[in-house]
Amino acid sequence: MATSVGHRCLGLLHGVAPWRSSLHPCEITALSQSLQPLRKLPFRAFRTDARKIHTAPARTMFLLRPLPILLATGGGYAGYRQYEKYRERELEKLGLEIPPKLAGHWEVALYKSVPTRLLSRAWGRLNQVELPHWLRRPVYSLYIWTFGVNMKEAAVEDLHHYRNLSEFFRRKLKPQARPVCGLHSVISPSDGRILNFGQVKNCEVEQVKGVTYSLESFLGPRTCTEDLPFPPAASCDSFKNQLVTREGNELYHCVIYLAPGDYHCFHSPTDWTVSHRRHFPGSLMSVNPGMARWIKELFCHNERVVLTGDWKHGFFSLTAVGATNVGSIRIYFDRDLHTNSPRHSKGSYNDFSFVTHTNREGVPMRKGEHLGEFNLGSTIVLIFEAPKDFNFQLKTGQKIRFGEALGSL
Repeated sequence: MATSVGHRCLGLLHGVAPWRSSLHPCEITALSQSLQPLRKLPFRAFRTDARKIHTAPARTMFLLRPLPILLATGGGYAGYRQYEKYRERELEKLGLEIPPKLAGHWEVALYKSVPTRLLSRAWGRLNQVELPHWLRRPVYSLYIWTFGVNMKEAAVEDLHHYRNLSEFFRRKLKPQARPVCGLHSVISPSDGRILNFGQVKNCEVEQVKGVTYSLESFLGPRTCTEDLPFPPAASCDSFKNQLVTREGNELYHCVIYLAPGDYHCFHSPTDWTVSHRRHFPGSLMSVNPGMARWIKELFCHNERVVLTGDWKHGFFSLTAVGATNVGSIRIYFDRDLHTNSPRHSKGSYNDFSFVTHTNREGVPMRKGEHLGEFNLGSTIVLIFEAPKDFNFQLKTGQKIRFGEALGSL
């Protein structure tokens, strides 16, 4: 019976109803009106062994939506990465050493394709917008609660004093909040967390344990001009040996990560003279410890400002590395420096010498003196020459504050 009714419905749709006389006219009218919407559907026919059947195309039943698929794929990948990080933390608690899993070339290329420079410029402009007086306390309080900021150390504790986010990020500290250690030759230039430290071996520097970057790629090629701090050396010597100016010395490094809640200014880590600045425009990928374990040569990809010069034991350098939303790197005595500028292209660098005909020394810096600032958290890398008996007084992963000792002879 159901099959007979189905045949009759198909007949009505095609205007053929040999059984019309068997139905009452009222029934025919009611059935025709109920099937009227189906007339608008495009039907496709195919034949089975039994009889010819008409069906609607699948595209009318299911439509692919790119945005939900993209969000689902991205969310799934992010969830997988979070699970991997959670598993690594749990294994570390058990005392097991986890070999780093490095990102593939396609993953790095995909990450670098994100317009982080443009987003960071937009973030920088947003930070300059003056907040209404009534909105300042709730906005800054949320940031303080999220990142654990200690406002008791700030020179101005009143949140209404800071007109915009930029002023709040660059807040100064009370003079007694960070006493500078005078007993050690090198102090921490900033607040942060120690990612790695030690001797530089084979021209490779560890950004975190097991993940390295090239010393020459990071500092840039040696330029043989008289006002650069690089000493002359034979072409067969390695780049590392070109930096070591005194016999019996070694090259050391220290990496300090500044979290968003840390004090964002950085200071001179020792008494030294800055003679040269090299600015590398680049990407602005995140530099948090998780990313540093995942992307090899992360610091070489990112925008950075390399200050080089000399201290009492030879070569000394301090590099401020940019990060996502941290395209603004400011050096107080260098007014010509403009970071994250659209006029600078990735893969290049520009040099500036502080040694002039009237100033043959460069810019002298005293230990603890204000040197520069970030707009948000980022990374400081120290690479310097020192005698073989130089000792770091650090542990990997420890929290450190500006003015505390890094190491001494």
